[in-house]
Amino acid sequence: MKGLNTTFFHERLLSFDDGAYDVIYDDARYLFRKETHLSGKLIKVYAEELGNTNFISLNYYPQTADGLLKPCEMPDEKVIDFILRCHVLYDTAGGIVCPTTFGVNR
Repeated sequence: MKGLNTTFFHERLLSFDDGAYDVIYDDARYLFRKETHLSGKLIKVYAEELGNTNFISLNYYPQTADGLLKPCEMPDEKVIDFILRCHVLYDTAGGIVCPTTFGVNR
């Protein structure tokens, strides 16, 4: 899918710093990872549902064709919906509870 640089998807994806986050999507908990490469020319996202086999995987090229999305073996709509609707877990004071909990027993 091309021409995403003027969409909320683009803004939302760029709002995440590189790193790993615990997120909620459709009442399921995911480990969300974002990496930026090539001086911002490539953004990689991989999110896996904890305790299940569901995952989200995409490459996004913000400087190509006004924002070129390349999902990995899934529909564009699935990855766009995930980015738009996932929520980072927060505590009651508004702070991030666990931005990187992969491999940590809670």
